[in-house]
Amino acid sequence: MTPDANAAQMRQAYAARTHRRYGMMGLVFVLLALSFLLDITTGPGHYSLSTVFEVLSDPMSHGVRLKVIVWDYRLPVAITAVIVGALLAVAGAQMQTILNNPLAEPFTLGVSAAASFGASLAIVLGISVIPAVGPILVTTNAFVFALLTCGVILLATRLKGVGSETMILFGIAIFFTFSALLALMQYMASEDQIARIVFWMMGSLSRASWEKILLGALLLAVAIPFSLYRTWPMTALRMGEATAESMGVDVARLRVEMLICISLLAATAVSFVGTVGFVGLVGPHIARLLVGEDQRYFIPLSALVGALVLSLTSLISKSITPGIIYPIGIITSLIGVPVFVSIILGTRRDRLS
Repeated sequence: MTPDANAAQMRQAYAARTHRRYGMMGLVFVLLALSFLLDITTGPGHYSLSTVFEVLSDPMSHGVRLKVIVWDYRLPVAITAVIVGALLAVAGAQMQTILNNPLAEPFTLGVSAAASFGASLAIVLGISVIPAVGPILVTTNAFVFALLTCGVILLATRLKGVGSETMILFGIAIFFTFSALLALMQYMASEDQIARIVFWMMGSLSRASWEKILLGALLLAVAIPFSLYRTWPMTALRMGEATAESMGVDVARLRVEMLICISLLAATAVSFVGTVGFVGLVGPHIARLLVGEDQRYFIPLSALVGALVLSLTSLISKSITPGIIYPIGIITSLIGVPVFVSIILGTRRDRLS
């Protein structure tokens, strides 16, 4: 085979691989759109898809009651599921890349536990880390504690001799520390306060609001382009720190930049809906299976898959028992644990082979 023919064959193979990756993203986007529409039409009270569309196009077409149901409850919940799923999945994808560990995500590294502890401080003791926040006391505390935890992880990366495996162990230590503090808060709480803490820890989309949607959408609009801007050094990092450094990548700076981005994504998501585990693990894992490690496709597809997972979770939570909406954190954990175990077993097989 001549060099020109070989080059043409390589270009053809690259184009086919690129088309396949875009096709995967298109397929997931279509599935997400279908899940989103079903999420809007599902819930207490049975309304046809055509009726819901009419209310979406003209809020008062079927009266005030249906306008409130669709525009003030169902639509914000459905959009919040999409945005929070994308936030958690992008944070998980970035965390797995910079730490070179497929098990890294905000839930497994203690960020969610820290947010739950911050919320419990507000619920049980009425302590606010930021004065005069009023009705958003619980959400603010959760955000600040999640952000501080990511900051501690960020500072740990600056310590000499701290590698990716040490960072994972450090995150696990944070998880158990805040879990113990959370248990202490529950021990001190009244029955009503315990119920509120447990409800927060189970995760719920009922806290959705248009203000949160706007904030989450703006954050995604900044975070995803920034991640795409850093795709080349992130992809190089997946080949190993030594390889990335030999290619001119400042690994320490890259980790700091990504951890700041992860902090904002994870803290915002957890403060919006409470503890929702494994979305940041499942989304990137599925995306990696579909398009590989190339960050140009991996990051956007992780966002789409994470949004799809939480949108389907929202749909399932309303469909199990008519009239009852189950906490989404329970469902994501049931989905995520088998994936978590499969990743562990897969990693173990790779090391033994």
